[in-house]
Amino acid sequence: MKAELRSLPRTLADLVAQHLVASGQLLDSDPELAYQHAKTARRLAARLGGVREAVAVTAYLSEHYDEALTEFRAVRRMTGNHEVLPAMADCERALGRPEKALALSREKQVVGLEEGSQIEMLIVAAGARRDMGQTAAAIQTLEVPELTKRTRAEWLPRLRYAYADALAEAGRIEEALIWFHRAAGADADGSTGAAERAAELEGLQFTDLDDEEEFIVVDEATLDLASEDDEADLDSEDDGAEDDSDDEAEDDNTADTESDAKADDHGDVEGDEQDGK
Repeated sequence: MKAELRSLPRTLADLVAQHLVASGQLLDSDPELAYQHAKTARRLAARLGGVREAVAVTAYLSEHYDEALTEFRAVRRMTGNHEVLPAMADCERALGRPEKALALSREKQVVGLEEGSQIEMLIVAAGARRDMGQTAAAIQTLEVPELTKRTRAEWLPRLRYAYADALAEAGRIEEALIWFHRAAGADADGSTGAAERAAELEGLQFTDLDDEEEFIVVDEATLDLASEDDEADLDSEDDGAEDDSDDEAEDDNTADTESDAKADDHGDVEGDEQDGK
């Protein structure tokens, strides 16, 4: 991209770069605004492949699929970059043209794509099959060795999720559960939602405590019983306190008796001494 910008006058290059940077920063938080920045960059420098690719990506993420497809085609023509084929096929799907998506998946350049792009094309092709009511064919499309590959690549949970989803659509629930769990195991950030889908199929529900509070409802009878128990506990404590007081009183009486006995003994001793004298 920097090399392309050098072909522009310095002031214009700086302006285009600012819009591209803003577009990239907003891509995750506000795709629509990112798309508007990219379009402004295209208006200023429509002959740059990097600018057209920025428009294509932001249009795709903000669901302007018709324009995204046009821009991806332009990128492919201008740069010879065939890695955009999966995105082009997905745009065709989104526009309701699954047959054209399948046609793109069969293009000869697909075999030369990077592994991740090839997997994405498989996922799109399987989706197109499902759009056409060919669920069995979609499952077969996704039954590739990469399903069981040991890798941390971002495409793995997506591939497993797509396979599980197709199995679920075909009514093969037990198999779908296995693959949803395997997708969740490979999905470190939970972006696919595989764990939630598995729980849904198992009849479980997740509660987001950040968004809603959980209340426990107790009927009046239960509250009355609880009150009676509390009162009984208090009465027991009071009885225990009275018992303690009685014990203390008895201890005091015993101490007084012992003191009196000692005093009498002392008096007797003194009397005996006087008689002896």
